[in-house]
Amino acid sequence: MMWTFAAGAAFVVIGVLAVALYRQWRRSGSLQGQLLAAAADLEHLQRACARLAPAGVVQNLIADGIQPDGRPAAERKLATAMFVDLAGFTAMSERLEPEILVRVINGYYQRISDAIDEHRGHVGSFVGDGIVAYFGAIQSNPWQCDDAVRAALAMRAAMREYNAELEREGLPPISIGIGIDRGPGLAGLMGSRERREYTFIGRAVNLAARLQALTRIHRVDILVSEALRAELDPDFILAPMPGEPLKGFADPVVSYAVRGLSANREPPVG
Repeated sequence: MMWTFAAGAAFVVIGVLAVALYRQWRRSGSLQGQLLAAAADLEHLQRACARLAPAGVVQNLIADGIQPDGRPAAERKLATAMFVDLAGFTAMSERLEPEILVRVINGYYQRISDAIDEHRGHVGSFVGDGIVAYFGAIQSNPWQCDDAVRAALAMRAAMREYNAELEREGLPPISIGIGIDRGPGLAGLMGSRERREYTFIGRAVNLAARLQALTRIHRVDILVSEALRAELDPDFILAPMPGEPLKGFADPVVSYAVRGLSANREPPVG
């Protein structure tokens, strides 16, 4: 009798343990599914955020978080700023149908952005038909000046190929002007509570924009500043331009047109 009672009690205990283990297994499976779903959602969110801020910035925010007041940290950096603008856009916009114009502009944006990405830079913002880009603003880059000029030369080649495509379609060619400068500034996500973007604020950005405007006066497509010229690899072929008075600068600004490279050397990897 006692054996029968003990055996029955043991079966009850085993049954209770089995139910508990089964529930724990179901709970673990549910938790694992939730974790996998959360990881997928985070990856999707990270890809979506990368469209609004550089991938490196998004990864840093995920890893380090933001400040207690909700603002991501900004840092002082020594970076290279580039300003690219499409020449003759107003006239083109009046000649082409909207759907064709959008396709042409998107093709221009894509080729310029690709050249920037391929040379360790990132697109800061699209300003009308212009593009602001930075090199060395997210991560330190000792070759940022060379990278920026190599990117500009890649844009020149990309526009040459793109114009050949446009000509085959009977569309007018496009031309660009590029200004590049290097200097200290403040880098980080900035803006209002509702909208922020990763940007770099400093004199270099202003001068890059002014140099871009000077390309039309000097009738060249790429101009760099004296500060950037001093950091460039000697293989770049430069031509000094006459000093020009620029708004916001006390003395006439000397710039240099980029003709090309004297040798096709590969950029350093780092």
